[in-house]
Amino acid sequence: MPWKECKPMDERLKFVARLLDGEKMSVVCRDFGISRPTGYKIFNRYKECGLDGLKDRSRRPYHHANRLPFQIERTILKLKREHPTWGAPKIREKLIREYPMIKPPAKSTVHAVLDRHGLVQRRRKRRRGRAQGTTLKHVTQPNNLWCADYKGEFRLGNRVYCYPLTITDYSSRYLLACEGLSSTKSDFAFSVFERAFKEHGIPQAIRTDNGIPFASPNAFFGMSKLSVWWLRLGINIERIAPGHPEQNGRHERMHLTLKRETTKPPGYNFLQQQEKFDRFIDVYNNERPHQALAGRYPGELYTASSRPYEPAEDPDYPYHDRTLRVTKCGRLCIGKRKINLSQAFACQLVGIREVADKIWLVSFMDYDLGFFDEDEGRVEPAANPFIPQKV
Repeated sequence: MPWKECKPMDERLKFVARLLDGEKMSVVCRDFGISRPTGYKIFNRYKECGLDGLKDRSRRPYHHANRLPFQIERTILKLKREHPTWGAPKIREKLIREYPMIKPPAKSTVHAVLDRHGLVQRRRKRRRGRAQGTTLKHVTQPNNLWCADYKGEFRLGNRVYCYPLTITDYSSRYLLACEGLSSTKSDFAFSVFERAFKEHGIPQAIRTDNGIPFASPNAFFGMSKLSVWWLRLGINIERIAPGHPEQNGRHERMHLTLKRETTKPPGYNFLQQQEKFDRFIDVYNNERPHQALAGRYPGELYTASSRPYEPAEDPDYPYHDRTLRVTKCGRLCIGKRKINLSQAFACQLVGIREVADKIWLVSFMDYDLGFFDEDEGRVEPAANPFIPQKV
């Protein structure tokens, strides 16, 4: 027998009909399992708008925090095209004069809008090999690309959840690490990657999805403390497009074998489960023929990286006006001013350079993060250099 479909519109009609028949609000609300304030809200909508008031209403917010209205952004671009030599300060003053009724955006916001549409002429400066971490590359040599991900969590025999973090070499399929962790917190991931780097060296790039701890949805360009650490070590970042796990298909295929051979049944605790993982690593790398490798073992093809693991040195900013260290809470402190950046860059050194009249650019290594001015207490993002691209 199919489930009986219950539509909110039909329920509201029944609710109002009973009230119109003279039943008390408290009795009807109790029968429908809603509070009386909700009941009065539904009934008042009906009295104000009729049947249209009972339809589902959009939950989309009227305003988005920190989002510039498109009318103002369009006006900024129009003024820039009419006056190509004007910078953000002059455009902002023009907005204040011509549209005194609106709240004027900060100069850094105006500059970020112009930069996002390619209307800012940048000064040419020397680059020390700008890292490219956005395109997904096909490589044929070991350690040119590692892949990392968490296999879906599962419960151990003692009912505790286990989150296996796995790392493989793209070209040889060599399983570098498979560690059962109690959560996906970055502190645990740091230790796993550090052990892998010490044992196998540093790869050229690491490919992951956009989940925690590899990325952070609320930080600049989705950066996380883990990915910032990789950049410090000279590792390029590759991220698959959201909703496209096939872009990390070799790694996902390994997960199928891992799940089948180590989690059915699972170990009773982390020690027993890690023993299963360690045994799987040895068999997968040195005993199991791989069809994609013409029957060879990953251990026959993989060699350690020629780049040994060494603690990262602090970045240098010779072409910037000054160097600042980001606070633990993700802020830039300039005198008495506190400018919000991102906790992903906590304790990191960044470069500050004035690019226009009282507008400063914030850079991390070879990446331009955003702009701030003398008024606002936050950094407005620049163009995103880490947008995932399809193969």
